[in-house]
Amino acid sequence: MPDCQHQVPTAGCRPTYGSARPAFWAVLPAVVLGLGATIVAPRDQALAEEAGRLTLIEENDSVIFPTDRYYTQGFALIHLSGEVKDDSPWAAPFAGLSDWGLFGGGSQVSRRYEISFGQSIFTPEDTDLTNPDPDDRPYAGWLYGGIGLIQDTDRRQLDHLQLLLGVVGPHSLARKAQNDWHQFIGVADAEGWDHQLHNEPGIMLSYERKWRLMQPLGGGFAIDAIPELGASAGNVMTYAQAGTMLRFGRNLEADYGPARIRPALSGTSYFNGDYMEDPFGFYFYVGAQGRAVARNIFLDGNTFRDSREVEKEVLVGDISGGIALFWSNDVKLDAGFTYRTKEFEGQDENAKFANINLTIGF
Repeated sequence: MPDCQHQVPTAGCRPTYGSARPAFWAVLPAVVLGLGATIVAPRDQALAEEAGRLTLIEENDSVIFPTDRYYTQGFALIHLSGEVKDDSPWAAPFAGLSDWGLFGGGSQVSRRYEISFGQSIFTPEDTDLTNPDPDDRPYAGWLYGGIGLIQDTDRRQLDHLQLLLGVVGPHSLARKAQNDWHQFIGVADAEGWDHQLHNEPGIMLSYERKWRLMQPLGGGFAIDAIPELGASAGNVMTYAQAGTMLRFGRNLEADYGPARIRPALSGTSYFNGDYMEDPFGFYFYVGAQGRAVARNIFLDGNTFRDSREVEKEVLVGDISGGIALFWSNDVKLDAGFTYRTKEFEGQDENAKFANINLTIGF
């Protein structure tokens, strides 16, 4: 099968990078984002008075560590809606999920929608090679939009259902995003993008449940443990997960940990300032998550076409830690790091990357 991504155009090959013609799958995430905004952000009495919160997530392996490889960069923008009230028609999906046992039921329930837009970039270890090592992970990008439902029950259980739709391949614009940024900061381009995964529409449906086990310490301080179970399914990633996060700080009941980009420990944008005893809160956190991976398109390669691929590791683990600071519903800043075990056979070292999140309430 010809590799049409880097040959001179012929009758059987069409160039896919640099085309002036917009591709449907390239704009699909924006369409999903717009539809989600229409659904979850109505300005009526169905939602609480606050309009919601906007979270910006940046994950990068070169912020702290001198590397540019593997999972090298992730960006996400997430809008969390105001609280959905009991008598709102927007509460119906939550009731249905509770009837099916996916969401909890209790005397104190907080329901919110979220919409998200993001991009993740993956590269091999040596980005100077124009023809990358076939035993190293392929170049790949993932551009997506999504919608999620989040419910906190009695401040002790958080359920999260999320659907992501997008595109893998040149239409993800990962090549342009990485190399344009490299040119801006005066760093050499990654040379092997002609061999990235082919264009493929992507879908990933994820569900997770977290439990909070909290112990007050006095003086407004507390510690808690947040075990979690979950799973994701789709042609992008399919895996089962289990993990636990430990935290120490003030006003821990406002959330269940920092927002992250999947796959990762935590991963929700949920926050409820009404559960804070005073305006200022903070916490230190450390946690671990293990995943049993059945499918990872960024390692297994394209689903329906021949492409670069490597032999993935079935069991992958993360260790994460960091700090979060927040002031009421107005602003939250958190920063942390993740240490990830090897994801494919022949990977030289474990992956390391940092994250920084900024959340603004409005």
